[in-house]
Amino acid sequence: MIHKTADVKSKNIGDNTSIWQFCVVLNNAVIGKNCNINCNVFIENDVTIGDNVTIKPGVQIWDGLTIKDNVFIGPNVTFTNDLMPRSKQYPESSEKTIIEQGASVGANATIIAGITIGHYAFIGAGSVLTKSIDPFTLWYGNPAKRHGYLTKEGIILNLDLLDKSGAQYELINGEPIIK
Repeated sequence: MIHKTADVKSKNIGDNTSIWQFCVVLNNAVIGKNCNINCNVFIENDVTIGDNVTIKPGVQIWDGLTIKDNVFIGPNVTFTNDLMPRSKQYPESSEKTIIEQGASVGANATIIAGITIGHYAFIGAGSVLTKSIDPFTLWYGNPAKRHGYLTKEGIILNLDLLDKSGAQYELINGEPIIK
């Protein structure tokens, strides 16, 4: 479903993807199936978006950004793709930023170009993320700092790998698993 007010030039859009009001999607963007692209989203050319991705309103997805499957991007998240922007001076190529499978980025977070957000990682609302982060980690603040871990199911763990009930987890291949 593409809303009548959306300006979608790309033909590379998967089945059951919804693109809502006042979105702009440029020619070479690739968007997977079963995505929900909310209103007022801009998607540039050198962009790949996986399956089952949700992008909330007011987000710009710039060249160089790859968003893998099952990712959540909150409202007004800001991505960058040029570490030294100048008016009317254009880089030869954009920095590459990767959001791995199952990651979530909270509302109004700022993601600096050229980093990777590991799978199932969580970035809290309003955070400024300036470096790549490991899978299954919880980050928030300005600048963002690691405050814990998350399981694949979304259970928050502290830095000692304990959930709120006191259950102990251990990292197995980087993933928190209950002991």
